[in-house]
Amino acid sequence: MNFIKLLDNLSNQEFLNSKGSRRDSFKQFGKTGKNIALASIPFALAATSSKAKAATASMSAAAFQATPSEVLNFALTLEYLERNFYQIAMDTDGLIPEADRAVFGQILKHESSHVEFFKAAVEGLGEEPIPEPTFDFTGGDLMLDTFENYATFMALSQGFEDTGVRAFKGQAGALANDNDLLTFALQVHSVEARHASQVRRMRGQKGWVTGGTAASNGIPSVFDAIYAGEANTVQGGVELAGLFPDFGGPQAVQEAFDEPLTMDEVLAIGGIFIVS
Repeated sequence: MNFIKLLDNLSNQEFLNSKGSRRDSFKQFGKTGKNIALASIPFALAATSSKAKAATASMSAAAFQATPSEVLNFALTLEYLERNFYQIAMDTDGLIPEADRAVFGQILKHESSHVEFFKAAVEGLGEEPIPEPTFDFTGGDLMLDTFENYATFMALSQGFEDTGVRAFKGQAGALANDNDLLTFALQVHSVEARHASQVRRMRGQKGWVTGGTAASNGIPSVFDAIYAGEANTVQGGVELAGLFPDFGGPQAVQEAFDEPLTMDEVLAIGGIFIVS
């Protein structure tokens, strides 16, 4: 099937009509991210073996502590970031090659639909959607040439999409008692995973995460936090690394499962790109 048609079919128009503290912490998202020492991020968020096992067993303990509206506003923040990222890229003359514009144009449509869905979902719970932040996709002190260099844009696109997949997995448990919201959130999650796979393949990477470092996934090591814990081989409390030696061993096990990220871990990653 044509990929653009596939992505278009994945857009769910019900998102636009769906309806269903920590709000202050979300408003401080950008300020907090800017105060983080960039060099320390890979170490501060690097997942230990015990943490990876705990994450597998419980999905994400934080997910069960957050309220549905907090999780929805969290997701909305990520969708704001992605929508703005792709909108600026599509509006930047000469950045995206003509052959790739249809792909990123369709991804932009999806992210825009996701924004509208999450805003409506928050309002449906009687809460106020978090205001849209101001973004800086140079990453401040990182001084990335994001919209001047297509390779940089592509690497960041992969990083954002891979982060989104792990973020949604980490917070799914908080929506477990609302079947409608959980269903829609998992539909968004699956579309984000397809975005990630497509961008990864366009960059010459595997369509899935491999290893627990940024370098093993083809992006700069300063973004190790995006992939921390992905080298985990324990699922459901069972060590799988030695069970299937004829089918790729530990690496195959690592690649077979996406690991969740906590809300704080995701906010630390995304906060690098938020001004206010």
